Amino acid sequence: MKYYVNTKKQSNGDHEVHTEYCTYLPSIFNRKYLGEFSNCKDAVVEAKKTYSQSNGCKICSNSCHTS
Repeated sequence: MKYYVNTKKQSNGDHEVHTEYCTYLPSIFNRKYLGEFSNCKDAVVEAKKTYSQSNGCKICSNSCHTS
């Protein structure tokens, strides 16, 4: 699965990680491609290399959603 991180932080400071098919996937101007991963945990680890406060999307990466 291809994963992206939102380059704009949420009101709580999180940068959300989304799959390519998520209904909440940010526009092409507000996302960074992370790569292909077999699970959201690895995608969040990758996102944290750029945005230390990264979190899985509640909809498409719920098992990685912590706040």
